Amino acid sequence: MIPVPQTAMVMAAGLGSRMRPLTDQTPKPLIDIAGKALLDRALDPLARAGVKRIVVNVHYLADQVEAHLAKRTGFDVTISDERGERLETGGALAKARPLLGDDPIFVVNTDAFWAPEDDSPLLQLAEYFDPADMDSVLLLADRERTLGFNGPGDFFLRDDSRVAWRGEAARSPYAFAGVRIIRPQIFDGEDVRAFSVLEKWRPLVDAGRLHGVAMDKFWLHVGDPTAKEDAEMWMRCHGA
Repeated sequence: MIPVPQTAMVMAAGLGSRMRPLTDQTPKPLIDIAGKALLDRALDPLARAGVKRIVVNVHYLADQVEAHLAKRTGFDVTISDERGERLETGGALAKARPLLGDDPIFVVNTDAFWAPEDDSPLLQLAEYFDPADMDSVLLLADRERTLGFNGPGDFFLRDDSRVAWRGEAARSPYAFAGVRIIRPQIFDGEDVRAFSVLEKWRPLVDAGRLHGVAMDKFWLHVGDPTAKEDAEMWMRCHGA
């Protein structure tokens, strides 16, 4: 168990190609879902959990993201500017490493959210995370309680909470829910280049230092216009 991290890295640099035409003029993090931007659906639980500082990477339509962030209060916002380069999920963290400090941090994607929307999954991660035994703990969504996620799953969860890849199995019970706590030091010395965070996860899984926590929430993944419509319909039906 650690104190709730005070810093979060928020991933907001994606092109949102699968969301076109909605993202032709609007960056994906600012797509409105039932009256609230995806970015705000990521930020509001962080604020409730007590996070004070956010590092946000920007690339596509970056000016719009920065203008939106300027209207937010309660956070010290630092921009990791990727306008000149597409760095993917691992490269973004490598570039931002000097901005992240040395204490554990949240890393949050902006293409999904949970409902009811509160901070309990974040507190759950902090309560579980033990930096002596792990380098990262992932928030996992039960595939039976998701909308907009049609994949076969990402992980199995062992009895000791370590994760195992789906591998050759046709399906696994859990999907990565887009939120994790990491030790920023795992990116020390990493060259700034375009690479997937999976490059970091593979050795952590092999070393038993990548853990997972299954959240007790319904998870909505918004990857394309149809998923957006489905998410809004679900929220109307559930009064969310």
